[in-house]
Amino acid sequence: MVDAVLAGMSKDFDGLYSQMGRPSIAPERLLRALLLQVFYSVRSERLLMEQLNYNLLFRWFVGLAIDDPVWNHAVFSKNRDRLLNQDLAQTFFAHVKAQATGLMSDEHFTVDGTLIEAWAGQKSFRRKDDDEAGGGGDFHGELRRNQTHASSTDPEARLYKKSAGQEAKLSYLGHTLVENRNGLIAAAMTTQADGRAERDAALLMLHELTREQSGRITAGADKAYDTRDFVNTVRELGVTPHVARRQNGAIDERTSRHPGYAISLSKRWLVEKPFGWLKQIGSLKKVKLRGLAKVDWLFVFSWAAFNLIRIPKLRAQSA
Repeated sequence: MVDAVLAGMSKDFDGLYSQMGRPSIAPERLLRALLLQVFYSVRSERLLMEQLNYNLLFRWFVGLAIDDPVWNHAVFSKNRDRLLNQDLAQTFFAHVKAQATGLMSDEHFTVDGTLIEAWAGQKSFRRKDDDEAGGGGDFHGELRRNQTHASSTDPEARLYKKSAGQEAKLSYLGHTLVENRNGLIAAAMTTQADGRAERDAALLMLHELTREQSGRITAGADKAYDTRDFVNTVRELGVTPHVARRQNGAIDERTSRHPGYAISLSKRWLVEKPFGWLKQIGSLKKVKLRGLAKVDWLFVFSWAAFNLIRIPKLRAQSA
């Protein structure tokens, strides 16, 4: 499957090669190595290079001969940052998604978001007008807000918590759209963490989806999405909002009385299972990259890896 995906992206890779200077790591090999890092929960590039040095199966998958030298971990990281971007990650994700033809529902979906802890400590979250050098200080009792404070380590991370009673952490929000037949990922994106980001990202993903679909679709979601602005906008897009109801919310009996509404709510676990995989097996429990652009490409790329694992199993079950 990876061979077919990379073959379809050959034109995209042509523009990444430089015509001058020393040859860089081939983007195809770079992506293959990063897939191994996600598949096998390799925690760092240094450890990945170590395993490539002695693991013959890893070498075979990446395309290295038995006596080829393995790259230096710093060179690998620099090539990754230079070659990989959000557009390339979305292209790779789209090619993987195309491999799932016949396995994905084109009518029923579920949307949700998850908190991605940023690679920044609490002491780096300092006042924006604080010019003192150092790594922060005693912030106990100080009212800290995103409007007045920012992290010196990762300025794009935001202090955020998803529910009352939780600890606020420097984070990003990852958003995922899952189809309800087999739980494959249909769309994904990352945003800065704030109270409206989940609904805004859901609207963007549903808008892109409705451009590809001809008929009406349904979108399940939890109570956080039960607001009048979100529900009305979703309906304008031609999407039926199967959102869990809350008191004085926007969902009424016109929607909840239909049998499909209860079915959509019963399928909401399909989006929670990938989140568990992403944080236990994948590398996004606490992301080791800084900046929204880098976190976004890693988030989308990890979902492509998740689909790559699921698709062969689903094909075997349906055979």
